Amino acid sequence: MASVSEMYDVGWEEMRDKLRKWREDNCRNSEQIVDVGEELISEHASKLGDDIWIIYEQVMIAALDCSRDDLALVSFYHASSYAQEIQKPSLSHSHFYFKINLCSFFSLCRYDEANKHYDAILQDDPTNTAARKRKISILKAQGKCTEAIRELNEYLEQFVGDQEAWHELSELYINEHDYGKAAFCLEELMMTNPHNHLYCEQYAEVKYTQGGLENLELSRKYFAQALRLNNRNMRALFGLYMSASHIAASPKVSAKVKKDNIKYAAWAATQINRAYKLAGRGTKENKCSMKAVEEMLESMQITMS
Repeated sequence: MASVSEMYDVGWEEMRDKLRKWREDNCRNSEQIVDVGEELISEHASKLGDDIWIIYEQVMIAALDCSRDDLALVSFYHASSYAQEIQKPSLSHSHFYFKINLCSFFSLCRYDEANKHYDAILQDDPTNTAARKRKISILKAQGKCTEAIRELNEYLEQFVGDQEAWHELSELYINEHDYGKAAFCLEELMMTNPHNHLYCEQYAEVKYTQGGLENLELSRKYFAQALRLNNRNMRALFGLYMSASHIAASPKVSAKVKKDNIKYAAWAATQINRAYKLAGRGTKENKCSMKAVEEMLESMQITMS
């Protein structure tokens, strides 16, 4: 089979520049990267200079996308050998090696080896948050949720402002059906970013799942707030309908509360029906009228506490 350079009459410089362009454009055209990168690193690695490291990384990720574990491992071990030859052991702790180890060891489920590399990184830099989070990811991948939760809580004691970690912890608690602690994590996220409609929606879903009249009322409030922040959030609209319907059906509520929640549920149902009709016609109009949403939310007299 003809090589890439023969098929397209290009030299190694053009192939190198093509890979660079794909990186800059954030292209995930993995098959093309594999075709060009495999020939480039096998035939012209000595000519690439410092570019070799980022090319190894690029080819590694593309090879894993294409289930080319053989090429992924070759890329990894070539880079490792090269680092030893030029006597730069610090390269094993570089950004490049970090991502290479993550891809290769995770893809092959070689968690013990991956942990050794992350431990080495943390020994040199105990504040490396990425390495600590990857070790937690290994626990999660191994199904060790209790250990992952413990490690993530310890991590958050030091890095309390890490929103990604709070969100991951909430997901772990949800998987363990510990909805009270999941709600606490989402409350932390909402305090940090009160205008994120997805955090409001997820908090509402957790409260809805917990059940009970008090939680259902909180759920309805936060579904409504999510809808206020993003009037296209259909999931929040459905949640508003479901929570209001359950509150209206409760024998514990007063006649006024029942009447109000029937009105909220009916309004949500109307908006859902309208959205489906608009979608069926292929219209580009807002799925929910902003004015209609705002008017109804105002009538609910929502106060976030």
